[in-house]
Amino acid sequence: MKILIAGIGNIFFGDDGFGTEVVRMLCADPIADVKIEDFGIRGVHLAYELVSGYDRVFLIDAVPRGGPPGTIYVIEPETALAPASPDAHRMDVSSVLAFVGTIGGELPPITLIGCEPYAMDPEIGLSGVVRQAVQPAAALVRHLVTRALGAPVAVEG
Repeated sequence: MKILIAGIGNIFFGDDGFGTEVVRMLCADPIADVKIEDFGIRGVHLAYELVSGYDRVFLIDAVPRGGPPGTIYVIEPETALAPASPDAHRMDVSSVLAFVGTIGGELPPITLIGCEPYAMDPEIGLSGVVRQAVQPAAALVRHLVTRALGAPVAVEG
């Protein structure tokens, strides 16, 4: 099974760098036969990567949904929620997914692992509460990937 783990976000906007930090942690102990890459703000590059024959994709990003900062979400995006046309000036997850259709590609199954940001102001570095969510999010991604690969999942007691 061909799997991609993609971190997305802008490290120059505080907690928007969440995906980058999780991917950095995952790269320190790679998962065999799984591509792990930080796409940062390279949305067009990510769109082309999504149509490269992956069986499963895990996206990691800051996702404002109104919950307490640091909350980790597992979201199964519906392609129907993507805008009808991509916006090249705003390549967020929805625009990237829409762009895939524009270039004639089909999306593989995608799971978004998101974290509720505290602040996405122009500054480098995560807030304390979001920094504390990085390790649990990385562990969650490992669990989801292991399950997708069909390998036995160890349950901590």
